[in-house]
Amino acid sequence: MPEAPGSLTRALRAATDTRVLRFGPGVVEQTGDAFAGEFPASSVLVVADQNTFGAAGDAVVASLRRAGVPFAAEPHVFPGTPTMPSTYDNVTIVRDLLAPLPDAICCVVASGTLNDVAKLASGELGRGYMVVCTAASVDGYTAFGASIARDGFKITRPCPAPRAVIADTTIMADAPQRLTSTGYGDLIEKLPAGADWILADELCIEPVRGDVWDMVQPATRAALARPDDVATGRLDAVAALGEANLLSGLAMQAMQSSRPASGAGHLFSHLWEMEGHGQRWEPPLSHGFKVGIGTIASCALWREALTLDIEAIDVDRLVADAPTPADIAARCRALLIPPVADAAVEQSLAKLVTGDALRDRLRTIQARWPAIRQGCAAQLIAPEDAADRLAAAGAPHHPAQIGIDLDRLRRTHFQAQLIRSRYTVLDLLAQLGALERVVDKLFAPDGFWGRTAAEAGVPC
Repeated sequence: MPEAPGSLTRALRAATDTRVLRFGPGVVEQTGDAFAGEFPASSVLVVADQNTFGAAGDAVVASLRRAGVPFAAEPHVFPGTPTMPSTYDNVTIVRDLLAPLPDAICCVVASGTLNDVAKLASGELGRGYMVVCTAASVDGYTAFGASIARDGFKITRPCPAPRAVIADTTIMADAPQRLTSTGYGDLIEKLPAGADWILADELCIEPVRGDVWDMVQPATRAALARPDDVATGRLDAVAALGEANLLSGLAMQAMQSSRPASGAGHLFSHLWEMEGHGQRWEPPLSHGFKVGIGTIASCALWREALTLDIEAIDVDRLVADAPTPADIAARCRALLIPPVADAAVEQSLAKLVTGDALRDRLRTIQARWPAIRQGCAAQLIAPEDAADRLAAAGAPHHPAQIGIDLDRLRRTHFQAQLIRSRYTVLDLLAQLGALERVVDKLFAPDGFWGRTAAEAGVPC
């Protein structure tokens, strides 16, 4: 039987790092055999926290022992409370555990953050590693790179993806509901992120790779179609969610970039993470919950963008009024906290075009606008639809639910445009001189966020 375009088997062939992926009910029992086959001359260091070890640790250890894998040390189990943050300090802890054990490979039992920590720690030592997934909570399990904060600035830091992945769907379906819901929030942003990629492709900034697109988008739409079943932990729905997130990570491996899975909606989350929002909550405010709100914001921005009269733009005026590098640096430092601002200046300048280059960009936007509008409209969902799906999946669907008031959300639209060099709808609107106008419209009493606030009883 031919494989589906987005199948894990086909995606694994395009991966640069992951060689073994066991997916399905009961596959945790195959951990030892997978480890021994991939790392035949190595010992193992199991790393977990109290929650993830409680979910799968005993089964992982027992499987490794049955396969005759030598243990370099007893499992290292971090506290379960407070929840471990994705900071470089924790990378140092895991790296320092591994460093004096020259033949040891990390087998991390993780639900998200700890996977990134183990991934970067192993990568810095030049070693492969293995992950046992305990929830359908993120797409980062199989992703190239680790999203880690250092000195207050959170970016995806280059490091290899896991060599081996065990994703037991029974364990994932038994995870706390909030972890499954956060996985839904992370996944739904693939829709507007796809529109951002279509835009970048049409403008010859970053071409779409069809094989990578097919790894992500069909499985994403199928998994997102069942938010109620995701909320109740139905096994097949959680399995579909987990598979879609794993495919997203494999796509990032194939691209050596997070472009297939991350667009403007992720920038909202990254900005709030850099500001430390929700980090001290217990449990900390999850990445996927923030991404879900960013997805709604991105869909709202796109809806307004697609109504613009691009033919009417005054190209010469926009070129004449374009910000200079000094203007960009000043804007970053005015809108962002110091640790974030310095890095954002570099990111913003990397995508700045001025003069004739900007004139060419604007004319390309005009020439390609019919194709952009058609392709992106077909890719997107309405912000109301995104909010309804998130609510049905048990995830936050209004910024007030994650402690973000509308003034802060409005400001985030301008801050998020500065923190990454990746071209998104935010940059399109900024180059058209329309970002502030569109945001004002969204937050007006009759705009999307104004209406949403009124319906939710939140002060506008």
